[in-house]
Amino acid sequence: MSDLADAVLPLVRTRADLHRWSAANAYGSQLQGAVDMLRQAAQDEPADQVLGVTQRAIASALRVIWRADDSSGIIGDAIRDLLDLHAELARAAQPPAAKLVDWMVNFQFVQEVDYFEIDPVAYAPALGEKGLARYRAKLAEIADTLGPELTDEQEAALWAQRATDPESWERRANDRHVRFTLAWNARRLAVWDRDVAAIIATHARDRRVAAWLTDTAEALAEVGEFDLAIDWARQATEFGPGHQSVAAAAYWCTLLAEHRPQDELAARLEVFRRWPTAGHAGAVHKAAGDAWPDHRDAVMVGLEQHPREAVAFTLHHLADVPLAWTLAHSLGLDDPQLWDELATAYEKIDPVAALAVHTARVVADLEIADAKRYRAAARRLARMRTLARKADQVAEIDQLIAELRATHRRRPRLQLEFDRARLP
Repeated sequence: MSDLADAVLPLVRTRADLHRWSAANAYGSQLQGAVDMLRQAAQDEPADQVLGVTQRAIASALRVIWRADDSSGIIGDAIRDLLDLHAELARAAQPPAAKLVDWMVNFQFVQEVDYFEIDPVAYAPALGEKGLARYRAKLAEIADTLGPELTDEQEAALWAQRATDPESWERRANDRHVRFTLAWNARRLAVWDRDVAAIIATHARDRRVAAWLTDTAEALAEVGEFDLAIDWARQATEFGPGHQSVAAAAYWCTLLAEHRPQDELAARLEVFRRWPTAGHAGAVHKAAGDAWPDHRDAVMVGLEQHPREAVAFTLHHLADVPLAWTLAHSLGLDDPQLWDELATAYEKIDPVAALAVHTARVVADLEIADAKRYRAAARRLARMRTLARKADQVAEIDQLIAELRATHRRRPRLQLEFDRARLP
């Protein structure tokens, strides 16, 4: 082996038992170290040599993740970095197209681990025109091996027979993976071809899902068709009330900000009217700039039915602590965490009023017997004593602590936490 392989591959291979979470995490960190070594080598050594070691490292890492508890995702992230590096090195090394095609096909359709995707767009410059033609032909051959796609009823029947006919189920699972991978390649190759019609056909599919419309918009933007991308992102936004449309709205507005800034504010207002949240109100505020006073009343009225959103927007985006305090009381804010943030911000304006909020939070925390709540209440009370000194309210807080000790005298853990916090 080369010096690089001798240094890198032992970090990738392991006989350790990685079903334990901690062991898997340790291996993931070790694998990331191997990736870093390969990236450094790519700066100094011939690309074809680093490519060969990287390819062997990928094969070894895939065998490892198959039996590892990668619930933290550390190993998977390192493998994705390896795959990104592999594509970069392939573009630099220009390996024989036939060998690269065989590797790409094997990775996607033969090897057992199907957790990862590779992007043919990233490999297209290395493949060249003839290599791409060969790759497309291989994909067509694989597609020809598939039978007709099952109907929903046939799929349900096969699922019902999973226990009695596992072989049929396994074949069907593999068939689904093959179809998914072929569809992924069709989408990415349409982008490489800059074929607008093919992009729409492969990404939007039957247009039944908002996320598919967003995928179409993103692909169109990738090839520079920004007007079309904006239109498809708008369609995804208008698709329905669900979270996919909310995500699409963010992308739609981002595209407008970058390519049609004169239309951004109107879109931000439309999104806010549909989903009156603090974040969307903040986006209106930012887009409006000097024109914010013209839209302020409409936004605040839109937030009135959503106390948490109104207070969060006023506190975090407008940085108007007095108004946020007023709204929290007038709208009946019922969000303990936001009350905490607001009380902390309001301490500089009226420490006595802030102490009242902290007191209510301590009492609420102690309604439930729980060590974590005891600890949180003790820390809060200690902070309240510090704050009370500024407002000449120490005696009142000490009286509260005495009453709490008396009320909860049969909770030794609470008493201990109070003692640890050096409360009277």
